[in-house]
Amino acid sequence: MQNFDVKKPFGTSVRAWRSRLGISQEELGGRAGLHRTYICDVERGARNVTLQSIEKLAGALEISVSTLLAYAREPLPEGTCAEEFVTEGLVDILYVEDNPADIGLATEGLKNITNRIHVAHDGQAALDFLFGTGEYANRKTPAHPQLILLDLRLPKVDGLEVLRRVKADARTSGIPVIVLTGSVRDRDLQTSKRLGAEAYIIKPVDLQNLSRVTPQLHLQWALLKQAVPAQGRQQHSADSRNPMRKDIDVRMTG
Repeated sequence: MQNFDVKKPFGTSVRAWRSRLGISQEELGGRAGLHRTYICDVERGARNVTLQSIEKLAGALEISVSTLLAYAREPLPEGTCAEEFVTEGLVDILYVEDNPADIGLATEGLKNITNRIHVAHDGQAALDFLFGTGEYANRKTPAHPQLILLDLRLPKVDGLEVLRRVKADARTSGIPVIVLTGSVRDRDLQTSKRLGAEAYIIKPVDLQNLSRVTPQLHLQWALLKQAVPAQGRQQHSADSRNPMRKDIDVRMTG
């Protein structure tokens, strides 16, 4: 294999994940406790980075160290921009929950996936995030999440109303919604099914019970997505035998 300078692909990875968050070099530096010029040098591939700095950068980018390093294993495929390479195939998740204990359990239960999870603490915040209103009016990432995990007991706007609005709007109606409930006897489960929810999960949320509500909608979950040469990207994307990928389907049960 031809040798290459790992600093440049690592810098590309940092820049791509930063762009995915929609933050500046200065903001990333602030989050990581590093100077903006240091971030600039890293992204240009002009800086030897210590393990401690890598850990700080990964934490600031809200990803694991292994995920950040996965995209620095080989040069970027020719003709591919950094942001496209990093984001290709990953599923963004909107997790709507107001209970701090449940949020903590879900964070722990899903810690091994590299997919970005945005938490909305009430129904209005979830709608603002989805439709770019309120505090998210200037959000730099206009793309919608590909999955919504939705608690039904929410302040400001309850979960059923959030679900109704999501499924009634052409911009968001295709996003699968998994309802979160404390009991299979919850009377609102049938209502959520009629409103278009694809599945439900008995809390707490973790990768195991999320995987159980599978078999119709194929979503790609990357535990660690490896860099793929340009000539092999199409085949890699279609190859479900890749051990680094998990296919997640969802359906409403019961």
